[in-house]
Amino acid sequence: MRKSKETRDQLLHELRNAYEKGASIRNLAASTGRSYGSVHSMLRESGTIMRGRGGPNHRAVKPSA
Repeated sequence: MRKSKETRDQLLHELRNAYEKGASIRNLAASTGRSYGSVHSMLRESGTIMRGRGGPNHRAVKPSA
C-alpha cells in the first residue's frame, strides 16, 4: 500500500528539519529504516540545502606544490 501524499510530505518535512539541525543522512537512514540513497533523494526533493562532505576524519585535499 502506498503512503498518502500527506504522510510523505510530513516525512520530507521531518527529515529536512532533522538534517538542518545537524543529523547525518546515515543516521536518518538508520532511524527511518530507509536506504542512504532514499533519504538523500527525499532531502533533495524537499529543497534541502545539502552540507558539504566531511566528518571527523574528512580532510581537504591539499594541492601539490
